Amino acid sequence: MTRVDSSLGTLLRTLIDALDGDVERAYAQAGLDFRPRFTPVVRLLAAEGALRIKDLASCMGISHSAVSQTVGQLVAQGWVRLEPGADGRERVARLTPQALAALPELQRCWAATARAADALDAELGLDLEEVVRGAVAALQRQSFLARIAEADAS
Repeated sequence: MTRVDSSLGTLLRTLIDALDGDVERAYAQAGLDFRPRFTPVVRLLAAEGALRIKDLASCMGISHSAVSQTVGQLVAQGWVRLEPGADGRERVARLTPQALAALPELQRCWAATARAADALDAELGLDLEEVVRGAVAALQRQSFLARIAEADAS
């Protein structure tokens, strides 16, 4: 597939599908029923012990709604339990004993994934994470919609 055949959005979705799909398969090969989207939540909870949903969202830089949905999936699969917070509306997430027992295997998988990402970076001759972070930062400074409007006006 070349750039002529696909839009940037299609190429980015293809990249995400390839990365996440293979990471999920690696978890399955390790005997873990775990999804890549769970990683940031589980890592934060492993480091902090327990966090409110809004604190998870803030640390991850994504919406409360998105974190709440991911935490709901983690609860359904037995990785996380929710407890009431200081305020009756708050919910605090904490890893379950199942998750704590799986942490060494998860950490092994995360280390292998990081090494594979380093190898991909070496093959590409660039730091893919740095490129993506740079693109996100640029879009925070000026949205893609504003960029389209500028390009259309010229």
